[in-house]
Amino acid sequence: MRIVISIGGSVLFPELSKERVKGYAEGIDQIVSEGHSMGIVVGGGKIAREYIGVAREFGSDEITLDQIGIAVTRVNAQTLMACVDYEFGQLPPESYESAKHILQQEGMVIMGGIAPGQTTDAVGAALAEYSNADLLIYATSVDGVYSSDPKVDENATKFDKITPSELIEIIVGTEMVAGNAAPVDLLAAKLIERSRIKTIVIDGSNPKNMVDAVLHDKYNGTIINSD
Repeated sequence: MRIVISIGGSVLFPELSKERVKGYAEGIDQIVSEGHSMGIVVGGGKIAREYIGVAREFGSDEITLDQIGIAVTRVNAQTLMACVDYEFGQLPPESYESAKHILQQEGMVIMGGIAPGQTTDAVGAALAEYSNADLLIYATSVDGVYSSDPKVDENATKFDKITPSELIEIIVGTEMVAGNAAPVDLLAAKLIERSRIKTIVIDGSNPKNMVDAVLHDKYNGTIINSD
């Protein structure tokens, strides 16, 4: 099975330490040892936001800020590459074509962002579609998709299963800010709807959740499926 996993930067690096990265690296090694191929997309997280915040104070334009964020995602991806039990022959790819080729030829690719204006949420969905993946997983800071922000709305409802069109409705009705009810952005949701790839949103704070979702089809999250 070919799996694409999008790991939020704040999930992988809640702080700059090796423990969470080690947990994800071991989980990736376990999945690959079972014969699966994996494309992993890593976000920028808190570190990227801090760099962007400083540059914004000095008047940098939005494209430049995006490029700074992309650079951080690639550093995060390269750090994860250093921890995985696999000999990578290249740096994180900077295009979908390169990522697809590496994934098809080697069965493993780890990457960050691609282009300004495009989040790693969208990169994960695009890579999954482009590489004809069987499963797309978002390891996020929330344990699924909610009707509203569960941090501020005690009546927020968590969905066990939702269609891509329903996900789009939630996102459109919600301001996209850090920690909100929607764990992926609008472009990612539209790509999921178009590609009809089975997608699961899980709590990424424990790397074991990723392993359970892939190897045991067991997860406490939300499945996004056109069926």
